[in-house]
Amino acid sequence: MSADVIDGKAFAANIREKVAAEVARMKETAGVTPGLAVVLVGEDPASQVYVRSKGRMTREVGMESFEHRLNDDVSEQELLDLVETLNADPKVHGILVQLPLPGHMDSEKVINTIDPRKDVDGFHIQNAGRLMTGQKSMVPCTPLGCLMLLRDRLGDLAGLEAVVIGRSNIVGKPMAQLLLNERCTVTITHSKTKDLQAHLKRADIVVAAVGRAEMVKGDWLKPGACVIDVGINRLEPEPGKEKGRLVGDVDFASASEVAGAITPVPGGVGPMTIACLLANTVTACCRENGLAEPEGLTA
Repeated sequence: MSADVIDGKAFAANIREKVAAEVARMKETAGVTPGLAVVLVGEDPASQVYVRSKGRMTREVGMESFEHRLNDDVSEQELLDLVETLNADPKVHGILVQLPLPGHMDSEKVINTIDPRKDVDGFHIQNAGRLMTGQKSMVPCTPLGCLMLLRDRLGDLAGLEAVVIGRSNIVGKPMAQLLLNERCTVTITHSKTKDLQAHLKRADIVVAAVGRAEMVKGDWLKPGACVIDVGINRLEPEPGKEKGRLVGDVDFASASEVAGAITPVPGGVGPMTIACLLANTVTACCRENGLAEPEGLTA
């Protein structure tokens, strides 16, 4: 067996097209333009690249992009004041504070200062609670993207056995809840789980988000399983090369011989995260203005 490779890059492009069409419709029928504000503290190179990419894609789909860059020595109170200003700005429908923050700041406090209705990352404690209790919420972007890929590949997920590897608040826990909401039978595993292979042998769906390079081997999987690899790890560079290869938490070579479908790294889940951020901003704008939410862009 050779697994179908799930093209997250193409799927994300399709999501962005849907977002752009929805933005155009909102402008024409309601006179509203969704706006996304991104706050970057410090000069972390990876974060700078990510923020630039978010800004470019936001503008490409016709939305307003508001970027706020602060020095890494800015006080926590100054950051909180900026967040409160964005909360009150009617042109801003989504707020994202790029993580990680400098060590002198309380990330949870900052995230929970964001208006939950504008929390397009889905990290606010109210959104986490609403997701857990099955209420309407803003859903974290990466798990939302994974769910979209699974629905597209498998259709109705009800009754399927799903194993999530990882228990983070950003991916593992919300991913498990989304799958539970889809009526899957869900097992949450992690780096300390005993006999992880036994759990995976039963899994129709595997979502790997543990942060260990190529940890999951092909012979651990149930034949035909759908494997979503959220991990992104850089290996040590080979002789003569400056950078090592990017790999996921799943050994792609061996897993692709057993799985029915699998996401690659890069080019799988990664592109979906920004696409779902844009989708969440449209959703937040619709809810704020009493507009019908577009189909296919939410959980």
